[in-house]
Amino acid sequence: MSLAQVTNLLDSPVVNVHQQLIDACLRGDRQSYYELYRLYSRAMYNVAYRIVNNEDEADDVLQESFISAFHHLQSYRQESPFGAWLKRIVVNKAISVLHKRRTERLPDHEHWDVKDEPEPDPFEGFPFSVEKVRAAMAALPDGYRSVLSLYLLEGYDHSEIAHILGISESTSKSQFNRSKKKLKELLETEFKST
Repeated sequence: MSLAQVTNLLDSPVVNVHQQLIDACLRGDRQSYYELYRLYSRAMYNVAYRIVNNEDEADDVLQESFISAFHHLQSYRQESPFGAWLKRIVVNKAISVLHKRRTERLPDHEHWDVKDEPEPDPFEGFPFSVEKVRAAMAALPDGYRSVLSLYLLEGYDHSEIAHILGISESTSKSQFNRSKKKLKELLETEFKST
């Protein structure tokens, strides 16, 4: 592929594979709403659950997100794939749930930040199953779990996480480092023999 072809691909508009469904929804076709929900609900539920760590709250986040997305469907501008647009709504709704809980808060002050230091990967070569890692992640405090999930599982960088959570980028980084350490500690103590 030539450089010109690559440039053309990068400059081309986002192609939405479900545009016909979206157009039908905008015309009020109820079956199309159901079909969009069916296509995206499981993945979006998983995003919500990884952030809120509660099935009922994840269900609520999912429903509120789809209601909001369908209500504001005319504002979808096709600048990104529909799934990415919807995921952003789900993440924002899930973060709102965490903000409402406030039982375990992220530090508000910069003096809680840990200086960025290159660390060896604490997970290199650990022998834990997916189920044990999932259980340990569920045991993390909300702040740790939300930053860890947004960074590792959802693919956001620290500046995006900082914006989403309303914290500084350095706080996001320090929470991420602390969450990795806490996760490793949980895996090595509580979930090792489980």
